Amino acid sequence: MNTMVFSEFVEINPQTRLVKGQEYPFVAMEIVEPHRRYVIPKQIRDFSGGGTKFLSGDTLFARITPCLENGKIAQFVAPGKTAGFGSTEFFVFRNRQGISDQSYIYYLAKSDTIRKPAEKSMSGASGRQRADVKSIQTLQIPAPPLAIQRKIASILSAYDNLIENNLRRSKILEEMAKTIYEEWFVKFHFPGHEKVKMVESELGLIPEGWKVKNLRDTSSNFDRLRKPLSSMQREKRKGNYPYYGAAKIFDYIDDYLFDGTYLLVAEDGSVITPDRRPLLQYVSGKFWANNHTHILQGKGTVSTEFLYLFLNVFDISGYITGAAQPKITQENLNRIQIAVSDDLLMKRFNQFILPFFQERIILQKKNDVLRQTRDLLLPKLISGEIDVENLDINTGGSNEPDI
Repeated sequence: MNTMVFSEFVEINPQTRLVKGQEYPFVAMEIVEPHRRYVIPKQIRDFSGGGTKFLSGDTLFARITPCLENGKIAQFVAPGKTAGFGSTEFFVFRNRQGISDQSYIYYLAKSDTIRKPAEKSMSGASGRQRADVKSIQTLQIPAPPLAIQRKIASILSAYDNLIENNLRRSKILEEMAKTIYEEWFVKFHFPGHEKVKMVESELGLIPEGWKVKNLRDTSSNFDRLRKPLSSMQREKRKGNYPYYGAAKIFDYIDDYLFDGTYLLVAEDGSVITPDRRPLLQYVSGKFWANNHTHILQGKGTVSTEFLYLFLNVFDISGYITGAAQPKITQENLNRIQIAVSDDLLMKRFNQFILPFFQERIILQKKNDVLRQTRDLLLPKLISGEIDVENLDINTGGSNEPDI
């Protein structure tokens, strides 16, 4: 296979002109999800001159620890294919016309060909180490003809497109469950609500017979099982089990392999959602946890699914402490109040919404298999070990990402 110097194959941190004072899509590091190909901006900001600038289709490559190790590498996609800007902690890779394909560049960046040298070059203060761009500029990288690049990208994209479709289906299921929760437990339009009067409580008006409890009484907390390991131990114990990583949250794998259905709540108070909700993950099966997340299960008739839906609409901002290092402590988490109905209605609700979550778990398992297969193919395709030249693949001849 032909090779080429990486900086000659792609534009690294290319110039992108943005106009000060105008609004553009903004990409924060937090919204880049490991193992997910595309990052679509969730907010628009005025451009004041700072930040990394990029065009739709560019690959964003996290250069800071632990984001790079966690795989925060994505292709930027903006409505109308407009330019955007974001965190200063990105390297930006752009295709060179007639030489490289945007989608192939993304998969090349995801491969060890680029990632490993970048990770080895990291230096700086503990916890804030950054990769040196010089470590990748002169790398000799696989540079097949454009037609081959597009075939390779097309094969790998097929897996990512299936993953995206499953994620969309999972999101729809979640929204359906949220809608039911809000009808029953926010608007109090539960079955038979017409016959129940409202009474005063610490949370305002709630249906008669309901009780106000706190999270301590309605959940079991497993924070005590978190014991951070050394980097060597982390690799040894990680195995094939999922590791739910994100910037500022999950940067250590611990000494306990969880097995079951749990709710993970980010401990870091600086990464709550824009609408002031805690960062949550509903997980099922065997997985590693870490010392930067609270690990909860529902207790009694208050299911883990119910807790997930409750916290999804809960304003957590009043429970965050610490100015320099904002945190959601276990103590503050435990004192969050929640209105709980009688056991009969809670059981009815749990039976109603559980199928939504079970279907999401099935989709998650399908995506796990798709990711594993894609990740097995990736190095073999990039290195040329699997020859695609004679495969009949319709690539469409386009550099643009298809979502």
